[in-house]
Parts: sequence; C-alpha cells; structure tokens
Amino acid sequence: MIPLIGLSVYREQARWGVWDQQADLLPSAYADAVSATGGLSVLLPPVDVPGAADAVVARLDGLVVTGGADVDPARYGAEPHPRTAAWRPERDAWESALLDAADAVGLPVLGVCRGMQLMAVHAGGSLDQHTPDLVEHEQHSPGGAAFGSVAVRVSAGTRLAGLVGDALDVSCHHHQSVREHPGFVATARAEDGTLEAMEREGGRFCVAVQWHPETATDVGLLAGLVRAAASYGQGRG
Repeated sequence: MIPLIGLSVYREQARWGVWDQQADLLPSAYADAVSATGGLSVLLPPVDVPGAADAVVARLDGLVVTGGADVDPARYGAEPHPRTAAWRPERDAWESALLDAADAVGLPVLGVCRGMQLMAVHAGGSLDQHTPDLVEHEQHSPGGAAFGSVAVRVSAGTRLAGLVGDALDVSCHHHQSVREHPGFVATARAEDGTLEAMEREGGRFCVAVQWHPETATDVGLLAGLVRAAASYGQGRG
C-alpha cells in the first residue's frame, strides 16, 4: 500500500500562460519529497463545506500542514503587528478543521513553518509576530525568496531526534515564531533561543517544525511521516 498524504495548499492570485486568476497552488518540492519517501500526495485546497474535513481525513493516511502566509492574529486574541500581513482566514479555518478531524482519529500530522504556527494556535497557543524584534537579526528570514540557514539543537530522546539527529542546519523562511504551544513539547531551538520544533508525546506522529524539510537533501522528517502514515493505513485496513 502506498500511503496517501494530504498537503494543504495556497489559494492565491497567480499567473501562468495566458491566465491571471485565483489558483490553488503549492511548491512542487512538497509533492516531490513525499514521492521520494514512498508516499502519494493529494492537494487539499480550502473548502467551506460542513463535514468536508472529516470526509477528507477519512481517506488520508497522513497530513502535512504546509508553509505560507501569516496566521490571522485574531485567532489568538492579538492585534496585528505592523509586519504581520496577508493572512488568509479561509485557509486558517480549513487547516484548523483538518486538524480537528485528524486529532479525532489519530492521523499522523507534520506541520511545516506556517503549519507549526497554525498547529500551536489551534491548540490554544500564541505567536511572536515578528521574531527579529526578539533576536535582533533577520537570519530566520533574510528576505525575498531566499531561505536562511539556521543551526538547531534537538532535544535528546524525542521523536524528532530519532528522525534528524541531535543537531542540524536547516532552511528557514519565517519572520514569526511560536510563543505558547499547549499540548506540545518543545523539541528543537535555534542558537538564539527561537523555538524551531515541537511534538506531541505518545505514540502518534504529530510533529511540527519551523524549517522547510521539503527543500533539503535529507528528507528524514517526510520519511518519518510516510512510515507513520503507512502504519496508520495498515491499521485502518
């Protein structure tokens, strides 16, 4: 059985060929990484239909909440920082519904960048809306389409450490970061103290990272998700 991995996607104005219109899209690196580690990906555009998230999750073996725009600060009771921009309420709502459905059945989940932030907020946590205000540098998001290279330390004995080791350099592109994460254990930090990963304790694969594992040669995180998804699918029958 090839595990089916759902990938949440952007809904943005986009141009290709003769077209300039709203489109559902995602960098192909995500699907490529899923395929490279033995999974089959399916894109999950925002849907505002009662019961849609439950119906989708019932057909999935794993879920990746992908990167993207800032989470709406209203979701964690905050006023927008001047640098907070371009949040997408329909995507926030859809991914939150997917997480509710995933939690209900124990579906394996991986959060990437914005995905980690959305998972923390969904759990009742909050964000620091502009990390450079705290760390006084732009290393986590150097600007434009460039990724920052950040050294992270992983907590020993965690699921994350079993997947990527105790230290690694990662590709980051985030100007926000998780402040509070109820229900999750902090599992990796950058040298400046920024939280770079978290996971739930227990047997379920529920891991989130601030970096972009889909861009790296080492796809240990995606491989771990796909293995967990294969086990989940076999157990489901």
